Amino acid sequence: MMQDWGEVLPGHDLSRMSSGEQVRLYLRRLIFDGVLRQGQRVPQDAIAQALGVSRIPVREALIALEREGWMTIIAHRGAFVNALDESAVRDHYELYGLFYGFAVRRAVERQGAELGARLATVQREIAKAESPESLQELTMRFHRLVVDGAQSPRLKSMLKQMTGIVPGNFFELVPGAHGVEKRGTAAIVRAIKKGDAAKAEEEYAKMLRNQGDLVVKLFRGRGMFEEPAAEAGAASR
Repeated sequence: MMQDWGEVLPGHDLSRMSSGEQVRLYLRRLIFDGVLRQGQRVPQDAIAQALGVSRIPVREALIALEREGWMTIIAHRGAFVNALDESAVRDHYELYGLFYGFAVRRAVERQGAELGARLATVQREIAKAESPESLQELTMRFHRLVVDGAQSPRLKSMLKQMTGIVPGNFFELVPGAHGVEKRGTAAIVRAIKKGDAAKAEEEYAKMLRNQGDLVVKLFRGRGMFEEPAAEAGAASR
């Protein structure tokens, strides 16, 4: 029996994004929320209707998600949700740790005490932040200051190619993330104030690895690492 997607697909206010970005984030959120399960065919017409867009941005989003590993597109059959792999999630945050660790090392080497002073101001706000919205905004400001301080266009380009795994406000959706971020940014700033670039790099990698552990725990609890649904077998034959 065909799924009546009109009854299960929620609407979303994503008006500030381009159509393709809307669809990409929306699909990732459907996977995260368990509306779309591993192995299921993506209902492209229903997605377009739910978001009020044409099938063109839906197709563009699916191609982008296939590049990111979320989907498999099979000619004349459709797009299917890939199974999530725990090691891939951990690798994602390890890579973030490497990139931001490199950034903070370069930033300390190039800006030193000046960087420490700017980050300390943001870190104090992070320590006092209570709402997920505030913490998300402050954390992004902290990361941007580090990346800007590294003065590396190549690094910025590589970071732009990485997309988040958690679709939405990280601190709202991932239990315990706020504590890891507050402790981690405090440790990073302490190392920078001492002029210890290697220690700052180590603390950045540690913070992002710990965030990855929380995401793995969350995804495991949501059953997102389960075996693909029956439809996946049909997709692979």
